[in-house]
Amino acid sequence: MKWSNFTYLANKGVKSVWYNRMMSFASFCVLLVSLLMVGLAVLAGTNINVVLTYIEEQNEVLVYTDKEDISGLSKELNDSEFSSRVVFKSKEEAWEEFKEDYPNARALWSRMDFNPMPDTFRVTIEDLTKTKSAVTEFSQFDGVVGVTAPHDFAEFLVSMRNTLTVIGGAIILALIVICLVIIYNSARASVFARRQEINIMKYVGATNTFVKFPFFVEGLFVGVLAGAASWGLTRLAYNSIVAMFTSDVTLWAALGLEELIRFGDISWMVFAANCAAGAFLSATGIIMSMGKHLKV
Repeated sequence: MKWSNFTYLANKGVKSVWYNRMMSFASFCVLLVSLLMVGLAVLAGTNINVVLTYIEEQNEVLVYTDKEDISGLSKELNDSEFSSRVVFKSKEEAWEEFKEDYPNARALWSRMDFNPMPDTFRVTIEDLTKTKSAVTEFSQFDGVVGVTAPHDFAEFLVSMRNTLTVIGGAIILALIVICLVIIYNSARASVFARRQEINIMKYVGATNTFVKFPFFVEGLFVGVLAGAASWGLTRLAYNSIVAMFTSDVTLWAALGLEELIRFGDISWMVFAANCAAGAFLSATGIIMSMGKHLKV
């Protein structure tokens, strides 16, 4: 295609957005709502995964020991295939923390002339599904007098992650399919309203490419505008929701909600994805719906 033809058709496509502003506005609104729903669903799914990962990382196996020399046990725990992090807490530290947690019983603590707390290793398990195997292995280490682990909680987290992954994937897929159908029907309505214009162009000898290109440019233009607008609304809605969940840091921090993704960290990524998706869906929908009108 010659550059003069390209600029002419591109200019015609952009101008047709205004000439057919009612249909363009309808397509814009459909794309805006579709991209907003899918974008928020993806962000929600991503954040749920982040929160579950944070909670899993706090899930620790406690290994108690009565050995004076803990270096050997520490090495065994760190070398284990199940361990991702090992932190040692002496019985003195554990006893002081325990007394601080229950300040109302200071009179009782002052009468105790011994420390009931054991030396403890806090071991974070890399894979929660292997918690039971890790407990079995740690129990066999020399100097270990006891091992405790939240088996039921670990199994619950694994089950929740798998369930939410399936449900979230199904919801996002359903939204994408619904959006594609709505966008395609909107594009068909836009093309149908201008079928006479297409027929006239074909009767005077215009090629399919010559006819399609202005519509393609129009679809790109509307799609990019819808993508940019949906990005702005997504930013506003997302920041409002995150602010609501993180306003009380003492309550939500324990659930890992302070680990939620900040929109500013992914802002340009979301903007690019929205604009690209909007342009692709809009332009593709218009081109696909023109098929039968080009057969003159």
